Amino acid sequence: MENFNISPDEIMSFVTTFGPKLLAAIATLVIGLWIVKLIVKGVGKGLERSNVDDALKTFLKSLVSILLKVMVYISALGMLGIQMTSFIAVLGAAGLAVGLALQGSLSNFAGGVLILFFKPFKVGDFIERGSESGTVEKIDILHTHLQTPNNQLVVVPNGQLANSPIVNYSAKETRRAVFPVGIGYTSDVKKAREVILKVLNEDERTLAEPAPMVVLTNLGDSSLDLSVRAWTKTGDYWGYFWENLEKMKEELDKAGIEIPFPQRDVHLIKED
Repeated sequence: MENFNISPDEIMSFVTTFGPKLLAAIATLVIGLWIVKLIVKGVGKGLERSNVDDALKTFLKSLVSILLKVMVYISALGMLGIQMTSFIAVLGAAGLAVGLALQGSLSNFAGGVLILFFKPFKVGDFIERGSESGTVEKIDILHTHLQTPNNQLVVVPNGQLANSPIVNYSAKETRRAVFPVGIGYTSDVKKAREVILKVLNEDERTLAEPAPMVVLTNLGDSSLDLSVRAWTKTGDYWGYFWENLEKMKEELDKAGIEIPFPQRDVHLIKED
């Protein structure tokens, strides 16, 4: 026990030297964490007003909280006289190594943040990107899950979605349907237009504005090519397209307007 004898002067010297640093560190820790709490609360209110996705709200609040708390802890340890320069350098080097190793995942992570923040599409939208298309089932921080019309699941990395063109078929309330219709060269274009417009105007799903139109777009090899254009609500699009295309065929047949198919005239030359 004699080896552990500490004189009162040594104790007073320790308290005098280390005490103020300890009190300052404790004060920095308490006040810093209180300020961090206020900042995180303010960030949360700001995100609520900006109508950001719930998943992104939670992630951003957690990220801000962690970064600020790390700064507070480093400041408190620095006040105790602990040298943090080497620790920060090692932490930075480790972060760089991890970043290089997870480059693809970090790209997807950044893409997920951008998608959740800017919302080029949302859950329930039907989107197309390259060869992949489907209804958005779920958006997480790394991947977007699509359900194809054939009920297949396609998982697309967010990095690809954030850095390539995307067609969002559900973004607008209305959509234009374009029906390709061909009629014979001997058919009356004006009569065909009247029949087609009658079919469209009898359908309640056809929007009055912009009005439906039928235009002659091409003098084909075997037919006069008409482009039939009409607007409907996005949710009604496919049923509207299929049903009216079939109805046009029926009404054109009734009106005696020929819908031709590719033909060739073959001339046989007989030699003596």
